[in-house]
Amino acid sequence: MDAKRGKQLGLKLREKKRWGGERKGAGRKRTAPMRRVDHRTRPRLGERHAVHATWRVLPHVWNLRTHRSFAPMLRAFAAASGRVDARITRFSVQGNHIHLIVEADGTKALARAMQGLGIRLAKALNRLMLSKGAVFADRYHVRPLGSPREAWQAIRYVMRNHFLHAQRQGRTVADQADEYAVGPELLGVASALWRRLGTDGLPIAQPRGWLLRQGWMLGVPAGAFG
Repeated sequence: MDAKRGKQLGLKLREKKRWGGERKGAGRKRTAPMRRVDHRTRPRLGERHAVHATWRVLPHVWNLRTHRSFAPMLRAFAAASGRVDARITRFSVQGNHIHLIVEADGTKALARAMQGLGIRLAKALNRLMLSKGAVFADRYHVRPLGSPREAWQAIRYVMRNHFLHAQRQGRTVADQADEYAVGPELLGVASALWRRLGTDGLPIAQPRGWLLRQGWMLGVPAGAFG
């Protein structure tokens, strides 16, 4: 304070370096080479709610679309199909990811079912590869299905996923039932492979809700099977 003039003296302070705020390169750095699933709050599900779930495996995991990988996976699915509060009604296995149509009796039921299935699949694939550690790249992505049209589109996408990938890559694939896709309409086709692989038990469960039992058929466009 200047006693004669009664004025506050100014101090020359060094400008503090700011570490926060938006700037180029700010934020948590990516630790994985692939895109991660956003850690947002899961959607709240009601009783017998249908969802489309997708799960990706890590790069070191062997190709899932081989008989040696598919056999232990089928056994894991069969062991998990007896759950009462969540039911895997359809699924397809691609080279590095899995698509599932699941019916769950609430958000917690879905989380418990997926956790249990993930543990079974990880153990089965690790035994096959003589390895340990994580198998899945991140937590699964889930999309709720609320209408017959959404359910039909998800079912079609899951059951024909192999052909869709082939079209995008410009590859020619025979337009026939995919033996790595399992659903009620393909049990006859898939069961022949199951017998060759020595798999016992049904790897999917029957849905209990209206949408996946019959409602999805109302979403089929006219002439879709024509």
